[in-house]
Amino acid sequence: MYKRILVATDGSTLSKKAVASAIELAALSGAELVAIKITPRYPQSYFEGSLPLSQTEVSKIEKQWADAAQKVVDAVAKAGKAKGVNVKPVVVKSDIVSDAVIAAAKKHKADLIVMASHGRRGIKRLLLGSETQQVLTHASVPVLVLR
Repeated sequence: MYKRILVATDGSTLSKKAVASAIELAALSGAELVAIKITPRYPQSYFEGSLPLSQTEVSKIEKQWADAAQKVVDAVAKAGKAKGVNVKPVVVKSDIVSDAVIAAAKKHKADLIVMASHGRRGIKRLLLGSETQQVLTHASVPVLVLR
């Protein structure tokens, strides 16, 4: 069935449901699981009246984000291990989540992507966009979306 499943997580309650489903699916199919968390780059925009942060401060913030992301994917690995699933925890730094998920699926040769969707509609979807929709549209492998 599946040999390698990529699950995208942000550590939210909704994405934890997707992680649990991905672990169960990997256990049933004997697949390896790649757990990915995307962290943003620190925005370096300059607004009138604001003070730019030093590179040291930016690096410190990005390290905190990376450490928090590592904890999220390590928790997935621990949950997978409890179910007998081999999980590879991966943290990626990118400003465009959907592109990073698709690139990771290609890099790790995933044959399925599992992710959650908040199911936003109307103006919220228009303003906030949908990373899941972008992955669905552009991924070259099947995408399992959970809500």
